[in-house]
Amino acid sequence: MNQIDKSTIRWEVLLRYQLIEIIALWEGRIITNHLCSAFGIGRQQASKDINAYRSCCLENLSYDKRAKGYVPGDKFKPYFTQGTANEYLHLLNANKALASVFESSDFPVSYTEVMEVPNRIITPEILRPITKACREKLRLDITYCSMTSPEGEDRIISPHTLVYSGVRWHVRAYCEKHKDYRDFVINRIKSIDDTLGKSIENSTTDTRWHNFVNVQLIPNPQFTISQQSLIARDYAMLDNLLTLNVRSSLVQYTLDQLNVATQADEQASANLVLQNRDELKAFLQ
Repeated sequence: MNQIDKSTIRWEVLLRYQLIEIIALWEGRIITNHLCSAFGIGRQQASKDINAYRSCCLENLSYDKRAKGYVPGDKFKPYFTQGTANEYLHLLNANKALASVFESSDFPVSYTEVMEVPNRIITPEILRPITKACREKLRLDITYCSMTSPEGEDRIISPHTLVYSGVRWHVRAYCEKHKDYRDFVINRIKSIDDTLGKSIENSTTDTRWHNFVNVQLIPNPQFTISQQSLIARDYAMLDNLLTLNVRSSLVQYTLDQLNVATQADEQASANLVLQNRDELKAFLQ
């Protein structure tokens, strides 16, 4: 791969190179329409960008007539990105907002810092078939590791949604072993052993995913009135109450992310307390 002085590349071009790299690596194919949709540019410019990227990174992309697009080579190495699954997954989550942000932003300067959780190991060989299964409603035969089966066990799942909990990514999927919908931590999927055709379960039957509940949070009542008022202001509460409308399958993740006390013995240091615990008991772990 050629050495390039990235400081000489315009900000908007650098962003397009990053998108090329992320989509090619994690979806296995990049086409001009990806760039056209994300950046609002014409097909000719998008084609020019892909060819310019290929000139920079000679072994990364080749045109595949069967795929009708550019696919990553066996010696693909990320040059403009880190090559982590988080880059792709957060890109998916950004969705339509991505284009407007990219088109309007100036090159960022160093007056911000974001604390990040450690990257968990997720490979393209694992993530590609999962995202494809979500899109095309496919069944996957996987080997899944858990605390009860740390070496891995066979599972057949039908994924429908990728979820970021704030700490890790998991896939919501129907599990044929348990005959129920479960959350599978993506970095604990040891291997994708086979694709078994169309899902036998429609994701509309995942009632906990489609059912929304109200999570009612209040300032810790053990704090002083002034302290409670401060917390209420922190979270823009009305009458010392914050109500979040959350998918029932994501209630526990929401509480964990906000460090909410759900038990009396947890309240000593927690700023927020779950007010309607009895209503949500079925969704708490």
